[in-house]
Amino acid sequence: MSPTITTNEGHLKYQFRSLEKLPVKIWEDSVAASAHVAKSIALAIRQKQQEGEHIVLGLATGSSPIGVYKELVRMHREEALSFANVITFNLDEYFPMPPNAQQSYVRFMHEYLFDHVDIPPKNINIPDGTISMEEAEAYCEAYEKKIKLVGGIDIQLLGIGRTGHIGFNEPGSWQDSQTRLVRLDNMTRTDAIKDFLKADAVPYRAITMGIGSIMQARTIYLLAWGHHKAAILRKAVEGAVSSSVPATFLQKHPNAKVVVDKAASVELSRIKTPWNVGMCEWDDELISKAVIWLSQKLQKPILKLTDNDYNDNNLSELIIEYTTSYDLNIKVHNRLQHTITGWPGGKPNVDDSRRPERAQPAKKKVIIFSPHPDDDVISMGGTFLRLVEQGHEVHVAYQTSGNIAVHDYDAGRFIEFMREFGASSDILKDDAEQFISKAEQSLRKKTLGQPDIPAVRKIKGIIRRGEARAGARLCGLSDDKIHFLDLPFYETGSTRKKPLSKKDINIIAALMEDIQPHQVFAAGDLADPHGTHRVCLNAIFGAFNQLKEKDWMKNCWLWLYRGAWHEWPIHEIEMAVPLSPAELYKKRRAIFMHQSQKDTPPFPGDDEREFWQRAEDRNRGTAASYRALGLAEYEAIEAFRRWKF
Repeated sequence: MSPTITTNEGHLKYQFRSLEKLPVKIWEDSVAASAHVAKSIALAIRQKQQEGEHIVLGLATGSSPIGVYKELVRMHREEALSFANVITFNLDEYFPMPPNAQQSYVRFMHEYLFDHVDIPPKNINIPDGTISMEEAEAYCEAYEKKIKLVGGIDIQLLGIGRTGHIGFNEPGSWQDSQTRLVRLDNMTRTDAIKDFLKADAVPYRAITMGIGSIMQARTIYLLAWGHHKAAILRKAVEGAVSSSVPATFLQKHPNAKVVVDKAASVELSRIKTPWNVGMCEWDDELISKAVIWLSQKLQKPILKLTDNDYNDNNLSELIIEYTTSYDLNIKVHNRLQHTITGWPGGKPNVDDSRRPERAQPAKKKVIIFSPHPDDDVISMGGTFLRLVEQGHEVHVAYQTSGNIAVHDYDAGRFIEFMREFGASSDILKDDAEQFISKAEQSLRKKTLGQPDIPAVRKIKGIIRRGEARAGARLCGLSDDKIHFLDLPFYETGSTRKKPLSKKDINIIAALMEDIQPHQVFAAGDLADPHGTHRVCLNAIFGAFNQLKEKDWMKNCWLWLYRGAWHEWPIHEIEMAVPLSPAELYKKRRAIFMHQSQKDTPPFPGDDEREFWQRAEDRNRGTAASYRALGLAEYEAIEAFRRWKF
């Protein structure tokens, strides 16, 4: 029988019979989770040191273990944690891949861990991406033997890919597989585009430790951060063991532990539908979540749900508490109704007790933070238009330059324009000519995956600035309300960014202090903790924390929107702004201003639709969900959730 577990996730307390076939610990965020894993590793290192023995760590790359490595480095610097007795074996490496390449896992490991601790270089083992195809089989056998010679892996770190792969063991990998050369799944290669800048630059093969190799480790930590890992995590943890989801093989391991943040846990049964696995302690948000789930499952409007509907779907507790289904239906229907407003800045001179925004002040100062130069219009273009039209003082702040998301050929066209314009008007000075020539030569010589030099980044940034101005002007903004922050963490010329710094936070705080807004809108994407959207959000959180004692901050509300990829779940929406067909069309025109991101943007993700299509489909989908629940019919809806500090 499955164990009964008592848990407390934020406000929610419940007991449940676990459907999870692996032990899962959920943390508030990836920072706390990473620190927990790092402390466990440090304890194991020190225990081995006391016994005069070495310890063997199996290490992973990608975004998942970065926080663990940062914490280990901190403990080395501040707590005298030594790595002198540590031997490491990395899971995998792209093939072919020179060790000095920007995307190599050799470079990754040195950047995030090895260059900052006292591990002996001879103790570091990473698959060699420079061997020939003919050498691969013998090399992989030797890698396996070396692991066995040092006594096997004590602790293995793993991430999980969207295909369910661990290491580069893609679907179809067999349980006893050993270190080998493999072909990468198309989804895995698509996800890697963000690191290689171009799809053509992503390798088709990799060397990876096998499932059998991984299963030999004495302890395994599987890490998963962000909502984009939620669906595959549920399959890995609750699904049947299958080679179609290689991570499910970990269910057979005697000491595999799964460590996740809240965003990655949302599809687990105990989080998504806790009433199906045990007793719940109900609050308003959980009640709303359950009733909406039932309405959607049965495809019935909320007000048509019956006592039998609740009783037949493990929700009889709610009927007992509310006497009849009708009373419960009315409660949740009204809660949703009160989220809908055509006045995102608050409707003046009305009772605002049941409205998402305050009536006063009638004219608010607003900052819309946009991580990239197009997220404002893609994610909340209709609300942007409405705020300006209703007379609020709206500012838009573009947090990063977005320069890496410009195709080389667009930069080339811009250079040609500058050169021809300069030749015809004789205005190019010597230093400007040198700047243009340097950028032009760099683009001609650039190889696949090579980072841009500063001159090229500057030109690409200018392109995106012009597009952002055009989009914001179409929404009614004057140039003095458009701010380009160019946060330093982003300016590396590659997809691998610098850590968020105090300087980044200070830039955000300075703008907020200058404007003193009543409303702040920000991208609330909780995916990859090292992705640009999440880092930009953390910069805003840092600024709010820095300014929290200011008097004006007492009247400053933070509203979070989601990007082109997904929307807030209905039960989490606290402000729903309906859009008319005309407003939706004007939002599309604002998105069209971003010509460098039109048709085929450099980082399209796994969705072939253009950004305007994704945005419209998402907004129409939210409106359709409200309509199906029995609320008014709108063309489209943009949704927001308030962040309460």
